This record gives sequence, C-alpha cells and structure tokens, in this order.
Amino acid sequence: MTGSSCTFSSLEYHDAVYWCESGSGEFSNAVNITLNTPDSILTVSPSWLNPGASVTLSCEVKPSSAGWRFFWLKAVPDLSKNNYRYELLPESIDGTEQDSIIIPEQKHTAGYSCIAVRGNSDFFAKYSEPKFIWSADPHPAASLSVSPDREQHFTSESVTLNCGGNSTEWRVKEFRESGFSSCPCTTWGSMTGSSCTINNDRSFKSVFWCESGSGEFSNAVNITYQSTLLYVVHHSLYNAIQIQEPVTEFELLFKTKYFLLLWFVY
Repeated sequence: MTGSSCTFSSLEYHDAVYWCESGSGEFSNAVNITLNTPDSILTVSPSWLNPGASVTLSCEVKPSSAGWRFFWLKAVPDLSKNNYRYELLPESIDGTEQDSIIIPEQKHTAGYSCIAVRGNSDFFAKYSEPKFIWSADPHPAASLSVSPDREQHFTSESVTLNCGGNSTEWRVKEFRESGFSSCPCTTWGSMTGSSCTINNDRSFKSVFWCESGSGEFSNAVNITYQSTLLYVVHHSLYNAIQIQEPVTEFELLFKTKYFLLLWFVY
C-alpha cells in the first residue's frame, strides 16, 4: 500500500472482490477481479521420427506476452501416480530466452513438457501438457509387439498389445488421430499383466506405446481399426464398379457410404 494505491500480484488463480474504506468511515464501490495463470502450450516437430533425427520443441504462452524465460522438461512415466514426473533438461538449467529448443539425435519414443517463468522466478505459467515424440526404433529398452502382427485390424477381431522389458509393471497408452489426449489401456481395453487387449467396435486410427514401471518408453506403433461391414461393402462395390467404369477412391468411398445408408434404412 502506497498512499491511496495498493499493488498486488498472485502466483496462482485468484478470484476476489475488492473495495476501499476511508478514514472517515466510508465504503467505496466494489469490484470483482480475476487473475488467471497463463498456459504453456508445447508443440513438437516431428511427432514421428527416424532414430537419430533432431527434434524441435516450441513453447507458447497464452495469453501471449513478452518477458518470459522457458524451461524444458523430460516426462518420465510414474505408474504409481498414474502420471508423469518431470526432469529438467540439462540444456535449460537456467532457462532460455528463445521459445524453442532443438534436441539432437533423438532415438527413442519420449515425452516432453515446458514451463514459462517471468521476472525473478516469482511468476510462473502453468506446466504444459506432455507431448510425445514417437519412434519405431526396434531396439528400445522397452518394447511393444502387436498380435496379430499387422497395422490394419477389423472391429470383429481381438487385438492384443504386448509390452516387453525389464519391468514388472506396465501401462499401454494411446493417442488417437482424432485429437484425443493420450489415455491408458484401462479406459478403452483390458490390461492383464504386460498385455492389453483392445475392446472396440468403432473405426479409428491411433498410435500406441508401452510405459514401464522403471520409467521407460517402448517403440510406438500405428494401428488402424476398420469396420468389417464397411470394408466388405467397400471392396465388393470396388469389384462391381470397376468392371463397368474406373472410379476414384473418393467416388468409391461416397458410393460405399451411400450403399450402407440404404442398407440400414431398408
């Protein structure tokens, strides 16, 4: 408080009502003030990498403002808390003024996060959600195999994801192409020991990987789940239509969905 003015700051979310009281016993009008902690948003490029390639991490603060320093962290699986713990990267012990950093020679699947700090480390943005870099490296410390061993599967069949390595605890994570956040096997399948069985009746395309109790990531795999009915009708129409006239993939897909619509209506 300096004279008739009060200056304050908050390190976290703050929502309060403020008013003045005078020495002569009067009250001022009241005002609502809300202070929101800014968000740190991390992006990674590329998401899929060739073993040994460099990876760029970029951190953005929202709402945007100047004067931030950026700290970069590695996400380490913590199965006991069903979450991650974060370790500061050596490259950012003192933070960086640049909002991006290059990680050279990345070989394995990994998770990263960032946080922005302003001033003398007394004002923090929120930690970013972890973002993942996936590698198909066949020789990681932990491994993931798929049974049946192929990329495309159908909703009528069971698919099992098997984790391997020097650990007695495992979880299988999924990142769906539609943009859903990564989630564990227990939300969309059944986990038994080191194996996860997918229970699914819908078409989707996802990335899957294992995380061990000792903090390791496995190789990552792409899996496409396709409706059995859609596949059968699609290919039946393809064979029938191609005899009469060539069609593009888009035209074929349109005809397939139109046929299925009529099939369900009648």
